[in-house]
Amino acid sequence: MLIHPNFNPIALKLGPVEIHWYGIMYLLGFLAFWLLSKKRLKDQPYARFGWTSRDVEDLLFAGVLGVILGGRIGYVLFYQPEYYFAHPARIIAVWDGGMAFHGGLIGVMVAAGWFAWTRKVAWMDLLDFVAPLVPPGLAFGRIGNFINGELWGRPAPAWWPGAMIYPESGSMVPRFPSELYQMFFEGIVLFTVLWWLSRKERPRGFIAGSFALGYGLARFTDEFFRQPDAFLGYLWFGLTMGQLLSIPLIALGIGMIWWSKRRAKRLGWKPAA
Repeated sequence: MLIHPNFNPIALKLGPVEIHWYGIMYLLGFLAFWLLSKKRLKDQPYARFGWTSRDVEDLLFAGVLGVILGGRIGYVLFYQPEYYFAHPARIIAVWDGGMAFHGGLIGVMVAAGWFAWTRKVAWMDLLDFVAPLVPPGLAFGRIGNFINGELWGRPAPAWWPGAMIYPESGSMVPRFPSELYQMFFEGIVLFTVLWWLSRKERPRGFIAGSFALGYGLARFTDEFFRQPDAFLGYLWFGLTMGQLLSIPLIALGIGMIWWSKRRAKRLGWKPAA
């Protein structure tokens, strides 16, 4: 039986300054975004638009703000509104944890909208550009969760391959290492699919819709292995908060793909030679 290694969440300590592994994972995610975006600039239609490295750097800065602010506000509103409204000073205590992907996604979409407006480019083109660059950051984030020994899985059969005991959970019950499942499906698999799709020019909105659909399906499935938050438990129809938030994302993805194909057919769209 595997036992969680109980990593030290602090990677480096310089006097009073503590550098956490989770923060390093965020930085690696942003670095992956920047490096992959350099390659993405050579793809159509972005090469035709004349987007530059400076545009990407400005977009990354806006995206970082969107992820942090949206992720934190989303966690406050979706997961523990009563607590944070009673203790408003704790809202800014991001160092104690508490980020919501769905809130971060909304934050990125708002940041992309602001960026598109200031640069006078189509918002949907920008979302198509960003979509394949997000999953590597999700993968790094789940590695950070695993290092911290948090967001562990539900109890697993003892015979389950890779079942792991998390002493941090307060019990010696073998569990699914759900952080690693999420890293694989929401990070590696989703990135592979989106990157492959984006190697060929697609109708506007298709890649962004594929991301919403792919992430929503992966997250909804992964939540069957993840232990729900103790302060929420199971909600409507025995689903978790992560699953309930993924349902509209799946619907949005299906709608965006349908709209993309319908629009392309109406306009007689064809990829550039």
